[in-house]
Amino acid sequence: MFQQIIDRYYSENGNRFARDILIGHSRAVADFALYINQARHLGLADADVEEAAMLHDIGIILTNAPGIGCNGLFPYIRHGVLGADILRQAGAPQEICNVAERHTGVGLTIEDIKNQHLDLPTDRILVPQSLLEKLICYADKFFSKRPGELEKQKSLDKVIAEIRRFGNDNVTRFMELQRLFGE
Repeated sequence: MFQQIIDRYYSENGNRFARDILIGHSRAVADFALYINQARHLGLADADVEEAAMLHDIGIILTNAPGIGCNGLFPYIRHGVLGADILRQAGAPQEICNVAERHTGVGLTIEDIKNQHLDLPTDRILVPQSLLEKLICYADKFFSKRPGELEKQKSLDKVIAEIRRFGNDNVTRFMELQRLFGE
């Protein structure tokens, strides 16, 4: 199902650059998440892990992020919420929609949204809840969407340094994920 949704929003005849970024990044996240699922014996269905990873960033196309080929109207911070809307409209399972909606950063609390004046809804949970949501959120932190760096896995120290810029609460949430999924 994920390929049909990607093809619908990222036509092979349309914005090839954004499509390549989405697919390259998502494939790296999927491969890492599948590896963790198997190595840690998480018991998640590989098909669910792959689908969630391949679709978690579907909403970037609607954002204004020209560096990755996206020329939409919305701020990048909204890509998860926008992606969940796309997936709901496409009839994706709620769990996959939740992954898209809740993977940004290490999840965003209502306090984060209010304190940082983020253009995000405060009427829903935007922090990963299920094991699948947490796994994709975690794996996503290790891969960039920067052209030329899509498949290059970041070190744990680099991931933590990047997350630290957004506060110690975020580092704490990430370290909880690290305990679940890290080696």
